[in-house]
Amino acid sequence: MADQDVSRRDFVKTAGAVTAVASAIPNRAPAFQKARAANSQVQYGFIGTGSRGTYLLKHLNQVDGGRCVAVCDTYEPNLQKGVATAGTSPASYRDYRELLSRQDIDCVLIATPLYMHFPVTRDVLLAGKHVFCEKSLVFKPEEVHALRAICADRPKQILQVGLQRRYSAFYQAAKEMIDQGMLGKITHVRAQWHRNTTWRRKVDDPKLERQINWRMYREYSGGLTAELASHQIDVADWMFGMHPEMISGVGGIDFYKDGRDIYDNIQLIFAYPGGQKLMYSSIQTNAHLDMLLAQRQEFGEVIMGTEGTIHITVGSDDQPATALWFQEPSRPKVTPAAAKKENWKAGATMTTGAAGKPLPILLSRDLQNEDDSFLQQELKFAKRWLYTKGILVPEEDRNPVTVSMEEFLISVRDGKRPKADLEVGLMDATGVILANKAMDEGRRVYWNEIDKMGRTPEATRSTKG
Repeated sequence: MADQDVSRRDFVKTAGAVTAVASAIPNRAPAFQKARAANSQVQYGFIGTGSRGTYLLKHLNQVDGGRCVAVCDTYEPNLQKGVATAGTSPASYRDYRELLSRQDIDCVLIATPLYMHFPVTRDVLLAGKHVFCEKSLVFKPEEVHALRAICADRPKQILQVGLQRRYSAFYQAAKEMIDQGMLGKITHVRAQWHRNTTWRRKVDDPKLERQINWRMYREYSGGLTAELASHQIDVADWMFGMHPEMISGVGGIDFYKDGRDIYDNIQLIFAYPGGQKLMYSSIQTNAHLDMLLAQRQEFGEVIMGTEGTIHITVGSDDQPATALWFQEPSRPKVTPAAAKKENWKAGATMTTGAAGKPLPILLSRDLQNEDDSFLQQELKFAKRWLYTKGILVPEEDRNPVTVSMEEFLISVRDGKRPKADLEVGLMDATGVILANKAMDEGRRVYWNEIDKMGRTPEATRSTKG
C-alpha cells in the first residue's frame, strides 16, 4: 500500500474482503461430535509404519471416530513402532494380504515406499475396503491408467490421497481469494522445498541399505519430485484450476556422490494452457526460505497475480501453517532513464514504486462478531493490527495433517467425496512422472504423452468379477 502506516479506518476497510473469505471457511472443531453421539466408529488398518506411517498414526490418535485394529510392515522395528504408536493393541502382520483378509476392517491407510503404493492400493480396493494412500499416488505410467479403471468399477469406495494442503484453512482461503478475483489474474506460482541434508539414513547392516534408504534409488523412488515437489505441484494445479500442458527441467547428482541414483537438486518449469507457470526448485544444500518475511525454513509457495501476491506454507507439528497477502502497489511513475544517467542505453526506462506491507489472511478466530464483548472486539482488532505491522504472524489453528486424517474417517463413515480424491491424486502423480521424464531426457515433455505411456490390455482391463 502507498501509506505504510495503516490507520484503524484503513485497516478495517482493507481487511474486510479477507474477512469475508475467512468467514466462508468452515470451523472443523465439532466435526466428530456427531460421530460420537451416534456411537459410530471406523475400524482401520495401517500398512507401512515407518517414519511417515507412525507420524500419521500420531495424528490419527488426535481425532475421534476411528480405531486402529491392525498394522503391517515388513521391517520388524517399524512394525513394533506402529503397534506402540497406535496405542490400541492392534494385531500386527508382516504380509499385508493377511491384514486385508480381515472382515472387521472398514478402511486401510498406506504409507509404504512409493513403488508399493499402486499394488497395495489395488489390493485394498479389490478387497472391498476404502483407502487412504500417501502421495505420490502411483509410481509408473501404467499405474495411472490401471488405478483409474479399478476405481471406475468401484465408485462407492473412498480413495483419498495424502495431499494435506487441500485440508488447510489458509490454502482454502487463498483459493477463495483467487476465485473472487482479489489477486487479479493469477500468472505464476513459485514454489520451493530446500533442505540442507543428505537425506540419507543410518544403516547398521549394509544388506538393509536399499530397504532403509529406498528414497535414494530409482527402482523404488521418484526422488525429490515425488517426495517433495508433489505437494506443491498439487498447489499450483489447484490454484490455477487446471493441469499443465508442458514440463521442462534440469536435475543432477552434483553434491552427494554416495551411490544414489536420484537427483540431489531439481529445477522445474510447468507451463499451463493459459500461459501460467509454476517455477519449482528443490535443493539439498541450503534451507533458506525467501518468503513469509524469512521467518520459516525449507518450503513454501508464492502465488502471484496482477493485483496481489500470497506467501503461504503448510505447517508441521512445531510450526503452524501461515499465510500473508501483499497487495500490488499503485502503478509507478516512469521516468526516462536518459534524464537520470547519460550512459544508459537509449530508450531504457527506470521505475520507482513502494512495496506493499503484508496483510493477514484471517481465520475465523480473528473475526469480530456481534456476540463479542467490547474487550473481545478490541483484543481482536489489536491482534489484527499487529499482523499488519509484522509483529505477529497469523497461524492456523490445527495441523492440516490432523484435519486430513479426520476428514478421511468422516468420508468413510458418511460416503463423502474427499477433497484430495482419485483425480487430484492421479493428476499430481502424472505431473511427477512427466517432470522426471523431462529431466531425464533433457527435453520438453507434453502432458498428453501420458495417454500413450504404459498402455497395455492388462493395465486397463475391467476389474469387475
